[in-house]
Amino acid sequence: MTTTGTPPLPKAELHLHIEGTLEPETVFELARRHDVELPYADVDDLRARYSFTDLQSFLDIYYANMAVLRTREDFAELASAYLRRCPDQGVRHVEMFFDPQAHTARGVPMSDVVGGLTDAIDAHAGDVSAGLILCFLRDQPAADAEATLRAAEPFLDRIVGVGLDSAEVGHPPSGFAAVFGKARALGLEPVAHAGEEGPPSYVREALDDLGVRRVDHGIRAIEDDELVARLARDRTPLTVCPLSNVRLGAVPGIGLHPLPEMLAAGLNVSVHSDDPAYFGGYVDENYAAVRDGLGFGDDELRTLAVNSFESSFLDEPTRTALADQARRWHL
Repeated sequence: MTTTGTPPLPKAELHLHIEGTLEPETVFELARRHDVELPYADVDDLRARYSFTDLQSFLDIYYANMAVLRTREDFAELASAYLRRCPDQGVRHVEMFFDPQAHTARGVPMSDVVGGLTDAIDAHAGDVSAGLILCFLRDQPAADAEATLRAAEPFLDRIVGVGLDSAEVGHPPSGFAAVFGKARALGLEPVAHAGEEGPPSYVREALDDLGVRRVDHGIRAIEDDELVARLARDRTPLTVCPLSNVRLGAVPGIGLHPLPEMLAAGLNVSVHSDDPAYFGGYVDENYAAVRDGLGFGDDELRTLAVNSFESSFLDEPTRTALADQARRWHL
């Protein structure tokens, strides 16, 4: 959210898949670099295919495009392109998801994935702080997630937490309880996607079986009064992605998004961009969408931004200082 001459609202980005920042132009640039044959005629043809009907229709293209990411330098360039956007978007801190299984399955070493991402994080440290959250693919066997966690152990000094993403329906969180227990024992912060397309019971499983400290999406929790009361009581963070929810059909339109109801219920919600190259905007565009589509004013926008910092895994003094900056922001 920016107005000419006004500093952008300070915020944290807590629900951002770094592979989801792969813009169509970059897909073609990397395909040429590595002689990868793409099933699209050109950038316009690829972009025209971003009319998704549900989460799976998006994931089909999402994973296909990842084939162009081959080297440590590719991952560094991908993350750098995103991190360069952050100051103009008001993003002071980001906890970015990455999907190592999607890369190691293609023969890309874990060291190149993590190394490239951390190269970029280090290069932009003066502009924005950043951490990595390793996500397990929930539509793959839990044993693969455990192998991925073992492969990541040499790099845990650069990884903040673990998450659970990919196709939600039919893949409840409870199947990953064991690997999340091992991750928590290693000192990693647990989060999980739940309650986007999946039912409210998936949110409850993420809390009870995975021990998550944050729920990614969680919009369907609003259907369960008892769950809403629990989330409000515990101030459990919910990282909501409005443009993504609309583009994937989780809600029929921005004006019908449950975000106002969630805030009114006392839920600790914040707004993020998910996979911005595919869903029509980065985090600032998501803030603009709730301003214009839901009628949110400065007070609501500040609340979302304050919640984003308070829901982060930053140390308490830093969280507090950044949240205070968001509270003081005004047009």
